[in-house]
Amino acid sequence: MFTTLKRDIQAALDRDPAARNALEVLVCYPGLHALYFHRLAHWFWNRNLKTLGRAISHMGRVLTGIEIHPGARLGQGLFIDHGNGVVIGETSEVGEGVTIYQGVTLGGTSLEKKKRHPTIGNGVVIGAGATILGPIKVGNNSRIGSGSVVVKEVPPNCLVVGVPGQVIYRDGKRVSPSIDLEMTDLPNPAEKAIRCVLERLQELEKEVETLKKESAASHGSYAPPSRYHSPRNE
Repeated sequence: MFTTLKRDIQAALDRDPAARNALEVLVCYPGLHALYFHRLAHWFWNRNLKTLGRAISHMGRVLTGIEIHPGARLGQGLFIDHGNGVVIGETSEVGEGVTIYQGVTLGGTSLEKKKRHPTIGNGVVIGAGATILGPIKVGNNSRIGSGSVVVKEVPPNCLVVGVPGQVIYRDGKRVSPSIDLEMTDLPNPAEKAIRCVLERLQELEKEVETLKKESAASHGSYAPPSRYHSPRNE
């Protein structure tokens, strides 16, 4: 127990520059508290005391703002930074050394009682507000950008951003133009798509203006009469 606690505290010290000492992490980090609520709830869940497990899980949610279903399986060295709004579903599996920031959802896409939540590999970093849906796998050492929505498998050693999530960096090679791996510098595929639409719209407007000028020039010598005159009416 103390070895596990020491490992959990060290994970926070290693991955959060704001963490100053072990006592501060032990007392003030809701991500650490949520892990121990979950471990207790998971113990009862596995012994078919599911209602008690859910009750402990709910208590942890109220106190920490982090909701982890007691059926989820979490690996060693998981660090939930800040954590408010994190939701981890029943059939989720999280590997070792994973980092999860606030607002992350590991959600399901099916109402059937089967594997319906993601499997997260070792060493994965999931940015704030990211959503990973369905029984998909995120490969080892991949990074999910903040605000991304991932609905497809992610190979190992990838960087994924956007809605829906797109792999832009894989196995040491950049799939898209050069970027920095800092979360603040991640490209926005939606913004790029909107820019392309606006550029095309401007081109179409120019084409319409050109057609109008050509039409006016070709009919410039013809002026239809405003009314027809009849000798009988004069």
